[in-house]
Amino acid sequence: MPSRKFADGEVVMGRWPGSVLYYEVQVTSYDDVAHLYTVKYKDGTELALKESELRSQSSFKHRKSQSSSSSPSRRSSSRSRSRSRSPGRPAKGRRRSASQSREHKDDKKKTIQETSLALLVLVLFKPSENNTKRYNGEPESTEKNDTSCIILEEKLKPDLEIKRVLEQYSLRPRKDDKKKEEIYSEKKTFVAVKPIEKVPLKTKELEFGGRIGTFMLIFLLPATVLYLLLMCKQDDPSLLNFPPLPALESLWDGRVFGVFLLWFFLQAMFYLLPIGKVVEGLPLSNGQKLQYRINGVYAFILTAAAIGVLLYFQFELHYLYDHFMQFAVSAAVFSLALSIYLYARSLKAPEEELAPGGNSGYFIYDFFTGHELNPRIGSFDLKYFCELRPGLIGWVVINLAMLLAEMKIHNLSMPSLSMILVNSFQLLYVVDALWNEDAILTTMDITHDGFGFMLAFGDLVWVPFVYSLQAFYLVGHPTTITWPVAAAITVLNCIGYYIFRSANSQKNNFRRNPADPKLANLKFIPTATGKGLLVTGWWGFVRHPNYLGDIIMALAWSLPCGFNHILPYFYVIYFICLLVHREARDEHHCKQKYGLAWERYCQRVPYRIFPYIY
Repeated sequence: MPSRKFADGEVVMGRWPGSVLYYEVQVTSYDDVAHLYTVKYKDGTELALKESELRSQSSFKHRKSQSSSSSPSRRSSSRSRSRSRSPGRPAKGRRRSASQSREHKDDKKKTIQETSLALLVLVLFKPSENNTKRYNGEPESTEKNDTSCIILEEKLKPDLEIKRVLEQYSLRPRKDDKKKEEIYSEKKTFVAVKPIEKVPLKTKELEFGGRIGTFMLIFLLPATVLYLLLMCKQDDPSLLNFPPLPALESLWDGRVFGVFLLWFFLQAMFYLLPIGKVVEGLPLSNGQKLQYRINGVYAFILTAAAIGVLLYFQFELHYLYDHFMQFAVSAAVFSLALSIYLYARSLKAPEEELAPGGNSGYFIYDFFTGHELNPRIGSFDLKYFCELRPGLIGWVVINLAMLLAEMKIHNLSMPSLSMILVNSFQLLYVVDALWNEDAILTTMDITHDGFGFMLAFGDLVWVPFVYSLQAFYLVGHPTTITWPVAAAITVLNCIGYYIFRSANSQKNNFRRNPADPKLANLKFIPTATGKGLLVTGWWGFVRHPNYLGDIIMALAWSLPCGFNHILPYFYVIYFICLLVHREARDEHHCKQKYGLAWERYCQRVPYRIFPYIY
């Protein structure tokens, strides 16, 4: 195994990815497995570079030209030569030595190379018009940059003319010129190529409490779901009134498990239908872009049609309410089996297909967070499918079943106002997610987290059975609210939805096309990665305005349940904790990714989620 060349803390010159330019960097760590150095640039950006992309600082220092004096033999022979001059030779006072002439030419060539390099830097790193106008959120004239470029070009003209003359009358063989052109063309080709293949590093910073924390969560999450559902079944769902544990045989029903499998594979069939557009995701570490079929809305419509047919033939949909606990256990067993399959197949996955956050080398941690980033069976993307289809659409079906169960149990001709509000608010949320399905491709779940127990259990168990907790609670604990209260709760939900949707739309539109004229009023801070950080609109109000809208909506979903018990407010309490934790993860990743630009953004936008509070 080759030994490392550069030590930790050593300051060297590192090549910027996608270019031939070198910058001063500091070595922070070295991966013995991937043979990659983690380096930190002056602006705080951290990247992983190969040893061939690093050079010592001494190799970049300019060497002084040393004039070589004539050899003794030449000096003696020059004395013996005739002192007469030919008509074409210059006068003695004006004549230069050979070494002085060479120094002059070397200086000229060096000047030409330096100025040419300066021009190349201007061309490569000249900001777009959209960036220049809004650097750091402050107007900046593009004419200033263009004028400076023109002035520099004017200064370069004499030097470039000298270079042309020197090349024209150079005694160097043309073969060398040809080699030089080939090398230059290779450099230009290299600059034009964007991605540089990156080998994923081992996950060093463990989240969720590391190995011990993830091991406990594997048991804590199913226990929490079981506890919440048992509490809702009680007449007095107080926190101190712990529910009795049911018999194990009552938690399992083979027929229920069969219905769950039927539901899962029905949604898989809808996902595979050749309807809807196909879009590309964000580039992977190897530069590849995966394709995704966007047909969630069609799957929702087909599901609604299937439910309508079942109701037409008088199928008792409140069967879901009667066997709600068994459905939750069936989903948990299926998610565990799916997680085991995902981890087993990830052991054979190539290194570049592993998740950045789930490649620690520890079994429990990688099993929980997900070892493989985008597990696929052919074109069927398992993670993307589970994110929106069986759990999210199942959430709406469960809410409908709770609504029908309330009407049947309490002999109502129509559902209560509280149940209507909960169903309507959450239906709007799900339809919005499916309508903007391609927006999920830029989220951390898709781009960073692997597909393991955390997402499998979250998508298939936590979302449908915990997010529907308000509707499940209202069946056994009906709550009456007045129309003015209902109107106030509706306004609150609309405010939260407006913040959530407009903030996400600003972010997604800006990511797709920052030069869109419709976004001309938005200001942003450019970063070394080529992306911009918005500092106006909702993203100049707080750093995560979409999380703020999410929390306001979560509160509106819980308010129709009244204030008799805290149980229906578990969702909003949990959601605040979840989003605060996710915000901390976002901050950490953005600090590593954007460096100094992120620090400037935090100074410009000091509040994270809640303005003037947090």
